Amino acid sequence: MSDAFDVVHLSTVISQVTAPAFLLSAVASTVAVLITRLNRVSDAYRSIEALPDEDPAAADSRAELPDLMLRAHFMYRAIFWSVASGICTCMLVIIMFMSALLDFEHQVGAAVLFIIAMALFTASMIYLAREVHLSHMGSFSSRGIGAVFGRRHPPPRRDAGDGER
Repeated sequence: MSDAFDVVHLSTVISQVTAPAFLLSAVASTVAVLITRLNRVSDAYRSIEALPDEDPAAADSRAELPDLMLRAHFMYRAIFWSVASGICTCMLVIIMFMSALLDFEHQVGAAVLFIIAMALFTASMIYLAREVHLSHMGSFSSRGIGAVFGRRHPPPRRDAGDGER
């Protein structure tokens, strides 16, 4: 291989790796968010478990435990699929550089790996959406933190004769 071929080929591969690099950055950021959410769910679970049995609010709080366990399960699955997407993306970058080094065609393999990485990332986002939905539904239940918002009074109704004509 000549030096000119190496530089041109390497620069082409580097420019092709930018999309997987952005995906890898998104995956890493998402994993950080997912772990933070999982930690919050775990902390809530532990704080409810630590309530004394004599506490009258303990029974109401313990009713949230199954929801918290399901939320944790969703977060575990989201983290799993995000990490799998990250691994697939890393493999994509490695294969792209190896194919450039060994002068193999990599377009079809790169496209397939990118599709798989995006599908795995999509699975992670679906589990995150399920956890967010469950969190939202629990927050507006009678026992959740958002119950305070559920007790707000609706805005006053305007009569037809209040100046709107």
